[in-house]
Amino acid sequence: MDNPSVRHEKRPGGDAPPAVELIGIDKRFGPVHANRNVSLAIGKGSIHGIIGENGAGKSTLMSILFGFYAADAGEIRVNGRKVDIKSSGDAIAQGIGMVHQHFMLVEPFSVLENVVLGAEGGALIGPALGRARSVLERLARDYELDVDPDAIVGTLPVGLQQRVEILKALFKGADVLILDEPTGVLTPNEADHLFHILRGLRDQGKTVIIITHKLNEIMAVTDRVSVMRRGELVATVDTKDTSAAALAELMVGRSVLLEVEKGEGHPGATVLAVDHLTWHDGKGVARVRDVSFTVRAGEIVGIAGVSGNGQSELLDLIAGLKRPSQGQILLDGQEIGHLADPARLRELGVAHVPEDRQARGLIMTFEECESAILGWHNDPALGSSLWLDRERVQNRAKADMQAFDVRPQDCHLKSAKFSGGNQQKIVLAREIGRDPKLLIVGQPTRGVDVGAIEFIHRRLIELRDQGKAILLVSVELDEIRSLSDRILVMFAGEIMGERAPETDERELGLLMAGVRPGDKPEAA
Repeated sequence: MDNPSVRHEKRPGGDAPPAVELIGIDKRFGPVHANRNVSLAIGKGSIHGIIGENGAGKSTLMSILFGFYAADAGEIRVNGRKVDIKSSGDAIAQGIGMVHQHFMLVEPFSVLENVVLGAEGGALIGPALGRARSVLERLARDYELDVDPDAIVGTLPVGLQQRVEILKALFKGADVLILDEPTGVLTPNEADHLFHILRGLRDQGKTVIIITHKLNEIMAVTDRVSVMRRGELVATVDTKDTSAAALAELMVGRSVLLEVEKGEGHPGATVLAVDHLTWHDGKGVARVRDVSFTVRAGEIVGIAGVSGNGQSELLDLIAGLKRPSQGQILLDGQEIGHLADPARLRELGVAHVPEDRQARGLIMTFEECESAILGWHNDPALGSSLWLDRERVQNRAKADMQAFDVRPQDCHLKSAKFSGGNQQKIVLAREIGRDPKLLIVGQPTRGVDVGAIEFIHRRLIELRDQGKAILLVSVELDEIRSLSDRILVMFAGEIMGERAPETDERELGLLMAGVRPGDKPEAA
């Protein structure tokens, strides 16, 4: 599809100037051409999505709009008037606000104090807080952003913390609101309520820009969507005139299978048994509480839940990175929880793809061939007990790169130089390639673009069909439902229940929020 020029697009707001217009934006970071002559108009009173693969340039473009970066070339217009945005303060002064993926809140402060922070208006805080309280009441009423102004932010669930971020932007006069991956930490029910809020903002004349990789959300909430690929804008279309499949193809330049092709599973013997497992942190708080479940050969058991509800600690316990406070972990009937030894567990057939590939799966300054053998560097096939055979190491890495379509296929390239999706493939190749009996996978496609997601999902299903036992943790409910044969839901360190993949999303969402069947859910 040709790149449509912004000057020839039909403006969503009719003859009115766009709320924001980016014209010929160009940005380089050394040899990386992050934005290539990008021109984009965003109509007033609309919800506009921006999507693209990792490194497509969408976040860079929005960072330029919000003043984090300065463009090398091009101009920005707000309401038809050229503006100079050199800082986030300049952006706020132009009525542009941003809600970051990782919230920028001071947790010990109250909601009111967070909202007023940076906009006190003088040395005395009292008058500012009084004014903010009345403004918050009006904003809560107008946009259904109800939240207790005196609540301590650190005690609020993530859905309400996100409302505080939106209130902060509106309090500072934002008419244009940028949201970066806004549902990454929300339950499905919280995400639905967020969309309701965003539609209300749009209907009252605000302009909303969403950066996301979730195509179903783009289709559900946006009016228009722009697709970026390799720094360029390749299309801007009305959402009603496109489909998730068409957008995915525009993102990667080829057809992409969005549905996971999964046949009937044939579970065998129990490989992993977790029995009344509990773990207390250094302060004595139980982060994993009396958890019991099994994973059988030839099945994928998915653990759903909002991040921070004990899933990470559970994976660490099973992978030997933590020692249980109580309970047992059995592999083929053998107790392994007391080992707390990842190297020994690896010898027993346990492979672990960690949630944070950069912090735990790779050494970013290592060459790819070096990261590709982490944990397996004592393998006799790679050399003697004293010296690694460099040629064998490189040949192993090259074979893995080819099998897992790692790009570029240069085993001497530093791990940090690969994209997020290719870094994930390096870790998967290393862990899967050793023929484990149990694979523990945390967030398999976090920060991974749609093309790599398709590849990773296919490999996990292939492993299941080969008779491997897989324990999968993901905050992406669609991913859990698509890949899993059984779903466990965690909340506050406990297993709230087990469900089939076909279970209604609302029911799963309630369990993720800590509401069991028969409980009365609290009002949003």
